[in-house]
Amino acid sequence: MEYFIELLFSGLTRGSIYALIALGYTMVYGIIGLINFAHGEIYMIGAFTAYIVSSVLAIYGFPTLGIIVMAGLAAAIWSSAYGYTIEKVAYRPLRHAPRLSPLISAIGMSIFLQNYVLLAQTSDFLAFPELIPEFEFMEPVAHIVGSTDMVILVTTATVMVLLTLLIKFTRIGKAMRATSQDKVMATLVGINVDRVISTTFIIGSSLAAIGGVLIASHIGQINFFIGFLAGIKAFTAAVLGGIGSIPGAVLGGIVLGLTESFATGYVSSDYEDVFAFSLLVLILIFKPSGILGKDEIQKV
Repeated sequence: MEYFIELLFSGLTRGSIYALIALGYTMVYGIIGLINFAHGEIYMIGAFTAYIVSSVLAIYGFPTLGIIVMAGLAAAIWSSAYGYTIEKVAYRPLRHAPRLSPLISAIGMSIFLQNYVLLAQTSDFLAFPELIPEFEFMEPVAHIVGSTDMVILVTTATVMVLLTLLIKFTRIGKAMRATSQDKVMATLVGINVDRVISTTFIIGSSLAAIGGVLIASHIGQINFFIGFLAGIKAFTAAVLGGIGSIPGAVLGGIVLGLTESFATGYVSSDYEDVFAFSLLVLILIFKPSGILGKDEIQKV
């Protein structure tokens, strides 16, 4: 039973990270119908930014709490700047192009960012500092769920609630929903569609950066390639839950994380990805719109 609970929390932790990244995918797709395949690299850049900032602050003797806050903020801000720039440079000029063009541009941007970080940093794995300390009140259950796991779970839940409130009750959230439904009509009623899309990229990029910092601190190492597989898994989570749905992205991430965790624990770690993508295939066969997605009628 203890082993089952350990696998359960491991899957929830992994799924929460997928959910944080998947939220960026689903927000961008919900607004402009584009799969931002460079989103995983934003996650990776967030982790590297936190690594650099935390290393510098540690040299100057900053307290642990100060390092956590500063590294997290720096990662979110820097990654948001990358997301904003990518949207301006690689996606906005192709907004009215055939759908294949922005897709190719997104893949190209992903490869560019991978190689950019490879050249600017290193191809080796780097030891990431343990930013989240062990909490005393969690010592009795530390062998099942660690402090980092709990922080990841709480952060994901908080982000989902705040993001839902933002989209439902704020002015920019209403503008996002209007842009998602009809860009032309949104423009006619005075909404700055370009600004709404840029804001969506900024929010999604900051969420990916937070995920990058948390998982890097949890695993303890990073390299230039960590964004690729994490991005693919997060995209899978977004599709599982119903791409375009915020609760769906979180649910898809949790389902995917639990599937991988139990498959690794009870079958073999060699088949982790097999189970994950087999689940995706089954969902696409029996419910193509995803768990919480809505079926849409395609106009010819």
